[in-house]
Amino acid sequence: MMEWITIISLILLGIFLVISEILFIPGIFIAGTIGVLCSIYGVYLSYDYFGSTTGTIVLVSTIGLNVLSFFLAFRGKTWEQFSLKQTHHSRVNEDFKVDLKIGDKGKTISTLKPVGKAIFNDNVLEVRSKGNYIDENVEIEIERIDSTKIFVKTVN
Repeated sequence: MMEWITIISLILLGIFLVISEILFIPGIFIAGTIGVLCSIYGVYLSYDYFGSTTGTIVLVSTIGLNVLSFFLAFRGKTWEQFSLKQTHHSRVNEDFKVDLKIGDKGKTISTLKPVGKAIFNDNVLEVRSKGNYIDENVEIEIERIDSTKIFVKTVN
């Protein structure tokens, strides 16, 4: 009796780990590998404990149970409960309504490497330098504005 509990537990654990790998933790590869090894070991033990006839029946049953489990998991749309259904469409400085023009002066409030934050007319915005590293608390000037991207340079 203990042999059957061991075999059935290993096979069910294997199926659970493989389905978990596919639906919930894709890309890890460890859970799926352990699951496949558990199922294989369970089938191996059935051959070892009960002979080839019972082992073959367990093998065919395990394959059928795996196929049925995958079918039910995908048919039941289990993964849709956990999937991302909304898309992020916003952009940086999207609500860019501040009246800024080329030549306006401001001050960096973070280091620009080359992107960082700066303040212009009490408005904190994301700005870019032209590849230059600019420390924080440095006076800067707007050099170019492309839609929502603000390019700055240091004031000499």
